[in-house]
Parts: sequence; structure tokens; C-alpha cells
Amino acid sequence: MTNEFVLEAITREFPESVISSSEPYGMLTVEVKKEDIKKIIHYLKDSSLEFNFLTDICGIHYPEFPDKEIGVVYHLHNMMANFRIRLKIFMSRENIEVDSLVELYAGANWMERETFDFYGIKFKGHPDLRAILNMEDLGYHPMLKEYRLEDGTRTDKNDSMFGR
Repeated sequence: MTNEFVLEAITREFPESVISSSEPYGMLTVEVKKEDIKKIIHYLKDSSLEFNFLTDICGIHYPEFPDKEIGVVYHLHNMMANFRIRLKIFMSRENIEVDSLVELYAGANWMERETFDFYGIKFKGHPDLRAILNMEDLGYHPMLKEYRLEDGTRTDKNDSMFGR
């Protein structure tokens, strides 16, 4: 199994869904349309490609790109061929919702809850979408880049001591 073979299989089955592809560090990375992610992953799992293990689901936040501000990254693994693939989807802040994969991979349950907890991404069809690591009354999603990392009013800190 090669990156070219898997990419060709995806583009043949879903010609309108693939936005871009790359191979950082040799891993096939495919950006697809948000509305097609569940169909594509279902195909990757149930076809002869046999991506039967969902390694990870995580969120990403790029506030400098309003049309692609929030993203979800999926890592799948074909354990028989020892082949991995990364799928990415992006969405604007106004439409921060994507289909749940819990019915395809039971392990997606906690991964989607963690992604919701930290980024506020809602997974349609999730059986129990609520905070998993943060307190439920926290009131914000801590991994969104909405706050300064440091307190600019501090006077007890010398930036030159931190290589700045």
C-alpha cells in the first residue's frame, strides 16, 4: 500500500471531495470537504483499504484564517499493512459542527468529547457530548487561541531571561 494508491482510491470514489493532499514526513495527508468526512472514513474502513483503527481525533485553531479557522484532524491506521493516513477538515467559526464517527469507531466517543471540550466543536449524532476533562461550568474552550498567553502587566519578569 502506497500514498499514491490510497490517494487515487479516495479521489476515484469521491472526486469532488478532495481539496488538497500532501505528504509531510511521508504520511499521506488529505484535506477533504467537511460534509463528506463521514462518508470518506466509512469508505476507508469498509473497503479493501481496511483502515480499521482510529488512532486519534483532535482539533486545531487558526484564527488568522476566518474561512478555515477551526479544523478537525483524523488519524487512521491500517494495521495489517501498517499504513497511516491523516484526514483534515476545516470550517468557519459560525458553522462549528461535524458528523460524529461513534457509530463507525467506538473509540471516537471519548476523542470527540475531548475535542468538543477543548475546542467547542460539536459532533452531530454523538451519544453523550459533554465536558470530559474540564469542569462543565468552565464557560470557554481552553485550546482556542482567544487569550494572550502571558499577562502583559507583569513587572516581575524580564523577557531577556527567556530568550526574547
